[in-house]
Amino acid sequence: MIIAIDGPAGAGKSTVAKSLARKLNYLYIDTGAMYRAIAWKVVTDKIAFARGEEIGAIAATAKIELRGEVDNLQVMLDDENITASIRTPEISNAASIVSAIPAVRKALVAQQQALGKNINCVMEGRDIGTVVFPDAQVKIFLDASADARAERRHVEDAAKGAASSLDETKAAIVERDERDSNRADSPLVKAEDAVYIDSSAFTIDEVIEQIMNFVRSSI
Repeated sequence: MIIAIDGPAGAGKSTVAKSLARKLNYLYIDTGAMYRAIAWKVVTDKIAFARGEEIGAIAATAKIELRGEVDNLQVMLDDENITASIRTPEISNAASIVSAIPAVRKALVAQQQALGKNINCVMEGRDIGTVVFPDAQVKIFLDASADARAERRHVEDAAKGAASSLDETKAAIVERDERDSNRADSPLVKAEDAVYIDSSAFTIDEVIEQIMNFVRSSI
């Protein structure tokens, strides 16, 4: 079984997906981390975002591995552990830009499909139910208001020592929403057969229980 969770930045996809993977003993695949890995490489090597062909070539040859259990997932790029380095606002923003490059998406979608083939998994991202696994048995589109998402992301960033105001965090989220929803290749959209959940007024546990009900009915 494949559980596909899509949605905008800050909606709680990672937290929900990890919890579901724990409960079900499924493989957890963080596709966002894969795009962040390429973004980290681009930023570290000071490659201009306009050099799409070069960035696409990097994605096509990069060795990205997600190692370990759900609670200790390590992101490896060409055998270098970059887990901590990719969880910054700068890399988050860069990942949104890099993910709009068609060659990058093509390369990473192929890797994601290979990872999720013939295995029970929970995969979260922005085009899982529409592009990566359109035949997934359970599709969720997890959303929340921009204010709620900004508050959550602001708290997360502060815990990591990343200094930014709530207004700055909200502006970055709105900008990313615009970019993700309007890119030409695999834009962020709800799959027609996906279940829509607005998590703004729910706790994480309440969201997880809603999704578990859909999973139970699909087994």
